[in-house]
Amino acid sequence: MNICVTGGAGFIGSHIVDAYINQGYTVCIIDNLSGGTRGNINEKAKFYECDITSPEIEKIFEHERFDILNHHAAQIDVRISVRNPKFDAVTNIIGGLNLYEFARRFGVKKIIFASSGGTVYGEQTEFPATENHTTNPISPYGVSKLSNEHYLSYYKNEYGIDYAALRYGNVFGPRQNPHGEAGVVAIFAKKLLENTQPVINGDGQNTRDYVYVADVAAANLAAISEEVSGAYNVGTGRERTVTEIFDILNNLTGGHFGRVHGDAKSGEQRRSVISAAKLGAACGWQPETSFEVGLERTVEFFRNIRRS
Repeated sequence: MNICVTGGAGFIGSHIVDAYINQGYTVCIIDNLSGGTRGNINEKAKFYECDITSPEIEKIFEHERFDILNHHAAQIDVRISVRNPKFDAVTNIIGGLNLYEFARRFGVKKIIFASSGGTVYGEQTEFPATENHTTNPISPYGVSKLSNEHYLSYYKNEYGIDYAALRYGNVFGPRQNPHGEAGVVAIFAKKLLENTQPVINGDGQNTRDYVYVADVAAANLAAISEEVSGAYNVGTGRERTVTEIFDILNNLTGGHFGRVHGDAKSGEQRRSVISAAKLGAACGWQPETSFEVGLERTVEFFRNIRRS
């Protein structure tokens, strides 16, 4: 089986590439390296440095004849989407359509898409949210993710291309970028290891459902199955506050800092937590890594980078 992973040099995508290769699949990566790095690329994968909006995508799809498209390349920052909705849409909506059109033309059988359980529902009215929760995103990023799901449903109905839209909670773990505004675990871990004070946005009581990246990679393995079709949450069903994350990471790195708060950021919902029971029923997936163990592994990853 030949699988294309867009964004396969990035944080989540590179873990998925590793998981697919470990299962014996042939994997091709398409990534423009705007967020990913060459160091994340599995040496057994074929790599094309290319933007998903580029016309060059056609030649890649025509040559490779992929069985499955796993689409993770994206503009991933909610706050950037709020500041520049057009940029977000060009990358996340037009880029997605560019891929889906060539997937249709060149025989892709299934598309696995990285959606967002943290943003497509908007301000939740049930906790944890199931896939039946109303979708009312409050950021352009969430709008773009939901738009992709609608387009994938169209491509399935019109052309018979199956899809699995995996609505992630907040994914964390090794290889996450600690330099942007997204990814509070990575940002806090790096700052604390550098003996620098992290700043908690707002009161720190915003909640998210944090799911470890290896468990997300396992969900992408499971999504290959014909039993997994449609939209599925990928999370733990448990909320964690930003202050809770700070306190645990602070203790893991020596406990040198107190809490410092800054201004709250616009475009972010107050609470987000999702149920993955539907995915579990379809294929038996469930998160295997506890939050505390995941944080320990993440801190160790950044600690080893500093040592190298």
